[in-house]
Parts: sequence; structure tokens; C-alpha cells
Amino acid sequence: MDHRDILNRYFGYSEFREGQEEAVTHILSGRDLLAIMPTGAGKSICYQIPALMFDGLAIVVSPLISLMKDQVSGLLESGVGAAFLNSSQTAAEQRDVLRRAARNEYKLLYVAPERLLLDEFLELASGAAVSMVTVDEAHCVSQWGQDFRPAYMGIRTFVGTLGRRPVLSAFTATATSRVRDDMISLLGLSGPHLVMTGFDRSNLRFSVRKPRDKMRELLSCMDALRGRCGIVYCSTRKAVDEVFRALCEKGYAATRYHAGLDERERRENQDSFLYDRSAVMVATNAFGMGIDKSNVAFVIHFNMPKNIESYYQEAGRAGRDGEPAECILLYGGRDVLTNRFLTQKSLEANEELDDEARASLMQKDEELLKAMTWYCHSDGCLRAYILRYFGEDAPEYCGNCENCSSNFVETDVTLEAQKIISCVYRLDERNRGFGRNMVAQILRGSKSERILQQRLDTLSTYGIMADQPTSRIYSVMDYLIRNGFLDLSEGEYPVLRLAPPYAKVTRGESRVVMRLPKAPPKDLPKAAGKAARAAGAGQGGDGQGGDGAVEAALFQRLRALRSELASQANVPAFVVFSDASLRDMCRRLPESPAAFLEVSGVGQSKLESYGEAFTSEIRLYLEEARGETRAGAPRDR
Repeated sequence: MDHRDILNRYFGYSEFREGQEEAVTHILSGRDLLAIMPTGAGKSICYQIPALMFDGLAIVVSPLISLMKDQVSGLLESGVGAAFLNSSQTAAEQRDVLRRAARNEYKLLYVAPERLLLDEFLELASGAAVSMVTVDEAHCVSQWGQDFRPAYMGIRTFVGTLGRRPVLSAFTATATSRVRDDMISLLGLSGPHLVMTGFDRSNLRFSVRKPRDKMRELLSCMDALRGRCGIVYCSTRKAVDEVFRALCEKGYAATRYHAGLDERERRENQDSFLYDRSAVMVATNAFGMGIDKSNVAFVIHFNMPKNIESYYQEAGRAGRDGEPAECILLYGGRDVLTNRFLTQKSLEANEELDDEARASLMQKDEELLKAMTWYCHSDGCLRAYILRYFGEDAPEYCGNCENCSSNFVETDVTLEAQKIISCVYRLDERNRGFGRNMVAQILRGSKSERILQQRLDTLSTYGIMADQPTSRIYSVMDYLIRNGFLDLSEGEYPVLRLAPPYAKVTRGESRVVMRLPKAPPKDLPKAAGKAARAAGAGQGGDGQGGDGAVEAALFQRLRALRSELASQANVPAFVVFSDASLRDMCRRLPESPAAFLEVSGVGQSKLESYGEAFTSEIRLYLEEARGETRAGAPRDR
């Protein structure tokens, strides 16, 4: 069989997705590979197919227990011999896996990076015919990545212990050029072929909101998304607990996950989400990497993450099935301070770092945090901001983010910009400098004790924007910083300074035009606005593709059947079939084994395991539908 036959027989797909076949063929040619493909692009198939075609054992270095468990469960369901080796197993279970691997019972063995250099694993690897070493979540090797894991630094050493160097492949979803260079050098990739399919996830709709009351806004979002599966990320354990309680009080089937819970509760809560007993997971960033749950329809960030890499990876856990999904970030000014505090606390707790290294990492994290903050204040296309951050060209308008929607309009803010620049200029004349908040207070004519004591009320620009809300002043101010008319200094107390191009604005040579939110109609009833939001956020309903009530009814019956079969097999529902496969069944209505094999995601093994159960359910549904049609048909007169 060639690689296309393998794709169809074991995984049930007739065509490769973008980048998959390119990656597969280069690995099969014996060349090292680095693949940067977005979440949901099907990275695992890129190395699983070569593993099945090579002679010997493929070793997959994987960072999380949950990721290994889901991958292995999926492979076993597809009829592929696979196992994992990690700390969740007893010593006897680990010895059994090693024995069976030595007897060539597996084609793929997933292993945590910390185990690679242990004596018992080195003994297995030295005696086995290792066909390939694959590094999943390869960005973990770089300190510039969002999930640096020191054990990844030992992968190159491990590969060097093997008698014959196998093909080495590395995969990740997000990586800047700096992280990409680190992956190549630190993993020891030899002249790797680079596959980059682009970072865009066109099915994800991005939104940034800046509410006065985050909890109220969250509950409003959840009301619009009710009935759909999703994740709410919080930056602290305390916030997780508060959000979890609030959702439970409102009747949501929610669970929670953070490092303050004991291991048993974390495992039970994670399984409750994976097995669809809980529709909503509230968690810190400790949850999620490697969670291959296909029906996540939304990800809401209750707090701003510390960098774009983390945000895009976490938001990308929505819409893995290719269906429309919502990615909403609730921003508040305190999020910046919280991230600085958490970063500093983490670095101080790392005893392996000296003062110089700690200062260097703090500066790096500050740069990443600044880029994340600018995203939250961007008035342009949110998708374009993310894609450009990762070095990819992007159009100014995507049509599928909040900033590209009709809620924003281009506005000439040249006059406001001149007033802000003038205020910074007048302060500079007095050899004074302040941050955004103080400058905004001066412009609005604040009578705070600090302003009056320092006689800042005597400035000619004092109170000249008293008619403007502070949020509007901040928006224009941030636009001027992003576009190089003003500078914001580094350090604990950033100060606004003039940048050379400012004079073009003050002289009227350069117009300042930015996109700002439209003012809502004053006579719009709250209920109408809420309904409009619900309609917009709920496009696609619960992800059934909008094919009408008939498909929706069958889809729910197939979901129930899938849950029953998954429970019997003790695997998450998506391991049996993804929602996308169920929708394809609703479209094709297969009643025979041959027709069922045409469904996306149905291979030979799944046909044998589940074909009769699902085709019987579809036949029963169609018979009932025909009976209702006959019973309800008008009689001839």
C-alpha cells in the first residue's frame, strides 16, 4: 500500500489536507522535517502514516499525558499498534510496555521527554530498529517559545545514542522565526525540509472586548453560546474558582482545572470535559496542550494571556473540526500587571537561573507582553495582527473578526491626536514625563490631588479633552504609539515621549484615521441588542452546518449513540467519531457498509467496529421519517 491507501484504510480520508502529503513524502524519502501547521491541520497523520510504512518502531516525544492517551486511543481504534510510556503508569505497566515494544508489537511508541535518557528506555532504543523520532509540540525546546520544557534539550542527546540515526521530524502549531531557528539547532535537525501551511484559521472569529464588568460580560457571552462546548481561560486559580462558581450558579454544566486541585480531581474534571459530561471547562493555562477535542465551539479568555503565542495556541483549541467557532478575549488594564507579577514570580522561583539570565528572560517576556497588549488595543483586523506577528502577510480586512465587522467605522481623529501630542510636548517643555493614565487625566481636566500639587492644571492643554471619555483618549493614544508618533518607554513606570514623526501631525501634514466603535443607537432596547449578539455568536447553532431541523434531529441521535459506544469502550466520544464525521453521516445517510465507508473519518477498522450500529440507527431514523411523512400526507378527495 502507498501513503494514500494508508490514509484511506486506517484513517478513513480520501484526500490529504494542505501540507500533509508534502510532509509525509519528505519523511518517507528519509529527509528530516520541520512542520509548522496550525491546530486542527492534522499534524499527527503526517508522522503516523510514515510510521506505518517504515520497518521498525517510531518514537514520538510528546509533552503531556493527556495528549499521549488520546493519540494512542485513536490509533488503537483505527487498528494501529501503539502505546505510551509516562508517569501515569505503574512500574509494572511500564515494564510491560517496554517488553512488548522489544517484541515489535508496536509501530508507534509515545514517550515523555523526561524518560528518553533513563537507562531502561536507552536499553530498549539501542536494541530496537528505531525508524523515526518525531518531536511533537517542538516549540517546547526554545526559551522563546511559550511552553519551554528543559527536558526537550535532551532529545538531541538521545538521538545521538542510537546506533543508526533515524529520520527526525518536528511539529508545532505556532512559532516565530526565532523559535523556528531554535527548533532546528537545539533538536539537531539536519537540513530539514520546512513545511509551513500558514497560521490562518479562517473558521475562527476573533473578538476583543473591554467591559467594565468582566463577569457580567462573560455571562452575556455564555448566554449567547449556551448549548455549545467550550473553554474559559483565566490567569489565576482564584479567577478560575470564581468563574466556575458563577457558571454553576447560572445552570451551566461546567467543571474546572488548575494546579491547586489534587491530581485525582484534575483527572476526573478533565475526563468529564473530554467525555462530554461537562460542556464548559474553566481553567488556567495548565489545561489544554494536547487536548484533541474536536467539538470545542468557543474559547473565552477571561484574562489576557502573557503573549501572542500562548493566546493563539489556546484560542486554537476551538474549531478543530473546521466548523465556525468563537474566540473572545475580555481585556482589562489589570491583566498587564497580573501577567508581570506571575512572570516575575515564576522566574524568581527558578533556582537554575542566575541574576543575568533572570533579567534577560524578564526583558524578553516584557517584549512579548507588549505585543499581546497591542493586540488588545488594535483597531485593525485582529486576524491580520496575529498573522503578521508570526511573519505572514495578511490582508487588512478578513471579514471574520470583531474589528472587521460593521461595529467599527473609520474616523478622522487628527484633532484628538494633535491635542494628545501637544500635551506630551508641553510636559516635555517642563522636563516632565508621565504615563498614559496621567496624560489622559490632564487632558480631561482631572482635579486629583497629584495634578493640583504639581501644578499640572496650569498647562495650556489641561482639560482640552474634557468632553471625551477616557477610553477614547486611550484608544487614540495607543494608535499614536503603535504608529510611531509617540514612544512609550520601558521599565516599571513607562513614560510617554515624542517620536520624530509627531511634527507631521501637529503641522497638519499627516491625517490620523483609525477605526473606532460606532455608537449604539440610543433607542435600541437591551433585549434586542442581546438577541442580535446571540444571533451573531450562534451562527451554525451547535455546529451542525445549518442544514435544517432534519439533520439536527439525526445529528443528536448519532451523538447519543456515539456517547453510548464511547462509554462502553471507555474512550472520549471524539475518539469514536468527530462531530465532522457525524455531520457527514447526516449528509450522506449511509445505510450499507459500502456507503458508510465513504463517510469522512471512516476507515476499515471503524467500519468493522461501528458500521452496523450507525447504519442501523440511520435506517431506523429514515424509516420513522418516512412513516411520519405517510401519516401526515394529505388524503385524496
